[in-house]
Amino acid sequence: MHIGCGENTLAGWLNSDYYPTVSNVIQLDATRKFPLDENTFDYIFSEHVIEHIKYVDGLRMLKECSRILRANGRIRISTPDLQFLIDLYSKQKTALQQDYIKWASDEFVKNGESSDTMVINNFVRDWGHVFVYDEKTLRRSLELSGFVDIIRYKISESDDENLRNLENETRMPAGFLQLESLTLEARKP
Repeated sequence: MHIGCGENTLAGWLNSDYYPTVSNVIQLDATRKFPLDENTFDYIFSEHVIEHIKYVDGLRMLKECSRILRANGRIRISTPDLQFLIDLYSKQKTALQQDYIKWASDEFVKNGESSDTMVINNFVRDWGHVFVYDEKTLRRSLELSGFVDIIRYKISESDDENLRNLENETRMPAGFLQLESLTLEARKP
């Protein structure tokens, strides 16, 4: 199951979104009980969705994911990383961070000012972000939802071939999605 697919539908997955815009996507409110049977899916993937709902709703979503996964099923969650924003504010910036600030300023900062402060403020306000996770909080949320064997991966990488190359890296310039994302996989016992 793919939660919050937008227009990035994945072949062989049940694609879902709150506001489906294409015909092969079902409507799903990730903050409510999923209208799906228990123990139905082997895999769940969600990219840049959980940060758009309240923390308690994110826990509810993860618990619903656990409910509909079969035993030993796997979940993969990609979301903006709070550490990315903290690092973006540091005095010493990598070339990639500098490029990101310029790109984000040019594309999204309305007043034309290019600075880490403007980009960070824009990031947490403009796209409906409600709760930005760090690794320890997302990891704990997965644990509270019954998941085990939690592992961090880079975008598009996984030890499980079914969970590789799922993120929509083409929606941003090269390297930027990896820079801003936290990706965890976990297993339902």
